[in-house]
Amino acid sequence: MVALRRAMTPFLKKLLGMNWVLVLVMYGLLVFGVFMIESAARHLSVSSDIIDQFGSAGKYFAWMQKRWILLGSVVYFAAALIDYRWLRWLALPYYLVSLGLMAMAMQQDDTVHRLTFGGFSFQPAQMGISSGIILMACLIQDLPRLHRWFGAPFVRLLIIAATGAVPFLMVVKMGDMGSALVWVPVMVVALLIGGLPFRYLSFLTFIGAGLLPLVYFVALPLLSDRGPERIDTWLKMLRGQEVDTQAEAWAPHNISMAVGKAGWKGVGWMATAADNSLHAKAFIPSDTAHNDYIFAVIAEELGFRGSLLLVTTFALLLIQGLFIAFYSRDMSGRLLVSLVVALIFAHVFESIGMCVLLLPITGIPLPLVSYSGTFVVICMMLLGLVQSVWIHRNARPELKLKAKPEED
Repeated sequence: MVALRRAMTPFLKKLLGMNWVLVLVMYGLLVFGVFMIESAARHLSVSSDIIDQFGSAGKYFAWMQKRWILLGSVVYFAAALIDYRWLRWLALPYYLVSLGLMAMAMQQDDTVHRLTFGGFSFQPAQMGISSGIILMACLIQDLPRLHRWFGAPFVRLLIIAATGAVPFLMVVKMGDMGSALVWVPVMVVALLIGGLPFRYLSFLTFIGAGLLPLVYFVALPLLSDRGPERIDTWLKMLRGQEVDTQAEAWAPHNISMAVGKAGWKGVGWMATAADNSLHAKAFIPSDTAHNDYIFAVIAEELGFRGSLLLVTTFALLLIQGLFIAFYSRDMSGRLLVSLVVALIFAHVFESIGMCVLLLPITGIPLPLVSYSGTFVVICMMLLGLVQSVWIHRNARPELKLKAKPEED
C-alpha cells in the first residue's frame, strides 16, 4: 500500500482525495435541475427555428443548461485541483475586473444587465459577488502579516465592509435587489468567522436594527420601484388582509397556491392542464418559471416528497461545506468555505422562501437547479474552491531548518 501511494502522481493523489460526497451531491442537483428546467420552460415563447430543431422550448433550455454545466465542470475541476492559496495573486485582479464589467453592464440598455462578447452572454453581477468573497477571504489572512495593525478588530471590520460594500451598492444600482440581499448573510458570516469581538457584533446589531426603518421608508423607495410594493403585499398576505390577486398579488398568490395544493405526490412531471396543473395553465409566470420560480414548479409537479428530497439534498451540500471548513488548514480556507456556504444558503432560503410566502417576491435563482447560465458556472467555481480547501487541508509549507553547527 505504501509503495502504491508513492507511485501515484500528485495529480492522481488530488483526484482520489476529493470529497466525492460533495461531487455527487452537486452533480445530483445539476442533473435534477436539467429535468426540471425542461418541464418549467416548456411554455416559453421561442422562435420557430428553435421549435423545429429541439421540439419545444423546454428541451432547448435544458440543452443550454447542459452546455453551461460542461463549462462549469471544467472550471470546477480546475479550481479544485489547484491550491486555493494561489488565489491571493488572482483575488484583487478578479475583483477589479468584475467591478469593471459590472460598470459596463450598468451602461447597457438591458433590464438584466448582461454583457455579450463574441456571442457569449453573461451577467457580471454574479462575478462581483464571487470576487468579493474570494478577496475578503484572502485579505483577512494576508494583511495582518504585513503589519499587525491590520489584525485589529476595527480595521478588520473596515476591510470586510469596504470589500463587500462596493459590489453590493453596484448590484443595488442595477436594480437586482434579490442578489443584493444575499450580501447580508454573507457579510454577517464574514464578521463571525473573521474573529470580530462580541462587543463589535452587538454594536453592529443594534445599529442595524435602528437603521432598518430608515432603510425601509427612505432608501428602499429610492433604490427600487417595486420593492416597497412587494413587501407591503407580502405583509398583507401574512396578516390575512385583502389583496388584489389580479394585480400586485397575482404572482405570490398563484405561486403559493401551486405549492400548497400539490399534496404528497404532486401532479406529476410535465403535467398538463388536464392534470389540474397551475403551471400548465400559465398561472406561474412562464417567462421566469425556469429560473426564479422553479421551486414552485418542482413543488407542484413532485409534491411534498420531491420538495423534501430537494431541501434535504441542499442541506447535505451545506453540511459538507461546514465539515470542510472545520478541517481547513488556515483562516483563508475556513473563511472562503464559510462564505460560499452562506451564499448558497441565502440563495436557497430566499428562492424557496418567496414561493411559500416566508419572504416577499424577489428575482433570484435556485443554485445548481434553476436555469441561470452565469450563476451555474459561478456556483461550480466556488464549490471547486471548497473542494480545493478539502484536498489541500493537510498540505504544509516546508520548514527551512537551520544547519546544525558542527561540534569541535
